[in-house]
Amino acid sequence: MEFNVKKLASDAGVFFSRAMQFTEEKLGQAEKTELDAHFENLLARADCTKNWTEKILRQTEVLLQPNPSARVEEFLYEKLDRKVPSRVTNGELLAQYMTEAANDFGPGTPYGKTLIKVGETQRRLGAAEREFIRSASINFLTPLRNFLEGDWRTISKERRILQNRRLDLDACKARLKKAKAAEAKAAAEHELRLTQTEFDRQAEVTRLLLEGISSTHVNHLRCLHEFVESQTNYYAQCYQFMLDLQKQLGRFSGTFVGNADSASPAAATSPPTVAAATLPAVPTIPVVPTIVGVPNTMAEGVLNPNEVKPPASGTRRARVLYDYEAADSTELALLADEMITVYSLPGMDPDWLIGERGNQKGKVPVTYLELLS
Repeated sequence: MEFNVKKLASDAGVFFSRAMQFTEEKLGQAEKTELDAHFENLLARADCTKNWTEKILRQTEVLLQPNPSARVEEFLYEKLDRKVPSRVTNGELLAQYMTEAANDFGPGTPYGKTLIKVGETQRRLGAAEREFIRSASINFLTPLRNFLEGDWRTISKERRILQNRRLDLDACKARLKKAKAAEAKAAAEHELRLTQTEFDRQAEVTRLLLEGISSTHVNHLRCLHEFVESQTNYYAQCYQFMLDLQKQLGRFSGTFVGNADSASPAAATSPPTVAAATLPAVPTIPVVPTIVGVPNTMAEGVLNPNEVKPPASGTRRARVLYDYEAADSTELALLADEMITVYSLPGMDPDWLIGERGNQKGKVPVTYLELLS
């Protein structure tokens, strides 16, 4: 008990001495040992790294999980060292609703078939999102958290110790200046040498930790590359899924506008119509009484682009945004960034245009084009 009382009294004396030194420094009544410029730069760099790492970490968490309630739930699970339960993504939930709606409306109806196709794409998008979140959490968020909860706490602890050592050193310097008797000066000088040694040792420890921030930047740079790679793969998958869906919907969109079974027997026996009828993905157009410049085959319900003549006015130039593979002989295959001439005809599906490239002609989807003039 006596030892504890003495230690408590000693600690209280040290705390009071540091408090007095700190207060006098703030009031400008005491000298302060300044760290060298390189050390100050290391401190500033460490603080900057910590502040920006926190901001990047928090905003990345928002990007991966916009729902604040879900983020709080995940945080609690992590603090309790329990596995975060699997959560259905918005895309997967939308896919479930679309599939159920298609079953109610009739999976054989045009609307039901489309709901099923879109729902399947949404399910694939949701699965890709889940994998992206998992990859980004492991390869990017976890290293940032480890730095803040591990390395940075160690650096902060050593900096606090260094601050205390500096206060002790400056307090000893102040006592040495105030000492009058030779014995008091000798004792103060001895104490100053001891505190100077402790301060130098602690400064070296802290300096080594601060210089390790460079290694932290290298590690975070590698993690950032992995995050970008995961994000690139995710968006590439989403882009490909949507392109596939767009092609499927584009090929079958005409079946919701016209009815291929309404073609006359004469048109069904003509060579162009027979060739088109063998393919399941032929878009149809409404039957119109008279279309200038278009043969009778189009008026009977089937468009043969090779027999279509461009209108006297109304043609436009267009730039192709994406590659497009023609589904049949009535369509025109496209290459990204090429320029073609496009125009529309009365009665055509608004999602399609007639495209011309030299002597080649065929139907092209509007969504793959950027109309220029």
